[in-house]
Amino acid sequence: MEKYHGALVALVTPFVDGGLDEQGLVDLIEFQIAGGTHGIVPCGTTGESATIDFDEHKRVIDLTVKTVNGRVPVVAGTGANNTLEAIELTESAKKSGADAVLSVVPYYNKPNQEGMYLHFRKIAEEVDIPIFLYNVPGRTVVSLQPETVARLAEIDNIIGIKEATGSLEQYSDVIRKCPKDFIVLSGDDFTSMPGVLIGGKGVISVISNVYPEGMARMMEAALAGNLAEACRLHYRMYDLMKLMFCVPSPAPAKKALELLGRMQSALPRLPIAPIDEASTEKLRLALHDLGLL
Repeated sequence: MEKYHGALVALVTPFVDGGLDEQGLVDLIEFQIAGGTHGIVPCGTTGESATIDFDEHKRVIDLTVKTVNGRVPVVAGTGANNTLEAIELTESAKKSGADAVLSVVPYYNKPNQEGMYLHFRKIAEEVDIPIFLYNVPGRTVVSLQPETVARLAEIDNIIGIKEATGSLEQYSDVIRKCPKDFIVLSGDDFTSMPGVLIGGKGVISVISNVYPEGMARMMEAALAGNLAEACRLHYRMYDLMKLMFCVPSPAPAKKALELLGRMQSALPRLPIAPIDEASTEKLRLALHDLGLL
């Protein structure tokens, strides 16, 4: 498996008594690596980057790098809607030893395409580390268009994108407009398998938190051209993929990990609400159907 290809996990951040659960984080990372995950992505959307403070953010990345210890790539989430803050987090991730960073489209500000281009170019100029762009308009309101991605792909250390529009049309446009070595990763579990078939290289996955082995096997099959096996695994996991967003993420992923005995507390930080009982029961059934519970 080439670096940054396959199933990389958008790792949840475990909390206990309101603070970071460091041992819980170490345990989750070990569970991921034992399950065959191809990379660890701390402090992304699923890691509740919007509600962890700067010190926690830097500590999660530092502890992740130390725990992984080179066994798989660490792609640290370092995005922000303030370019100077994004640069500070990116510098800290580089100092911690992260292999690459994931930098989200600035949220709330609603920059135009030129603003987004200048934001990412500035980060790339200030910090010499491989950078993945992260386009998730469902969270950021604005979308990084394929033409802008292609402009940014000309910058040496911008090496790829997490494309989370859920649109295979946009996914296709990014692939065809960018250089062949530009790494396009799905940001949605349900597009990860078809995304590989049109030229993508993998996924930054939510369901991998719960079922790292299944997602790793599906991506390996897809990348090897084994369509029948990739399709079988896609549909086998499809219900659980959808349930990861039955209420705002990462509440379902955290509850699933708690049900599996992998997390001490499933509570996300406000304003993300805890998962309701009806959704919890659906999760329990899906985990049982997969033989995980």
